[in-house]
Amino acid sequence: MKAIHPLPDERRGRTDRRRRRWWSVLYGSFYPRRRRPARRNDDVRFHFLDWYSPRLLPAAICILLLCAADAFLTVTLLVNGAEELNPVMAVLLYRSVAVFTALKMGMTGAGTVLIVFLSRYRFMRVILVEWVLYVVLCGYLSLIGYEIWMLKGPIDLPIL
Repeated sequence: MKAIHPLPDERRGRTDRRRRRWWSVLYGSFYPRRRRPARRNDDVRFHFLDWYSPRLLPAAICILLLCAADAFLTVTLLVNGAEELNPVMAVLLYRSVAVFTALKMGMTGAGTVLIVFLSRYRFMRVILVEWVLYVVLCGYLSLIGYEIWMLKGPIDLPIL
């Protein structure tokens, strides 16, 4: 008769390392491993990644720089007689320019980081979230162009 050996200690009794999401983000910033959202096709849960496409960095930096330029141009336009149409930002702007700028940069920065975190996912299983970053970038470029056009003033057409 064979002796029955007790089972070795279970390693699954420890805390699940997959529950430490923010640690994965921090650790993965220096030692990237996860490059895709899911390991299996049927796995639809949210997974943090620790490797992002290198083309996201310039787009995210440009968005933040354009946000700062937008804040500066908005204040410049207001000094020249323009009016803020966003009622929430108007309240902040007329109380304190520093609070307006900090909130604007903070909300844009948090939104940009969130889009980068979710860049490999598909919105409604159709649109890659990475493309939202480029749409926001194009929107900011258009807004800055419009604000510069407003600073130049109306164009006087010559009368023939």
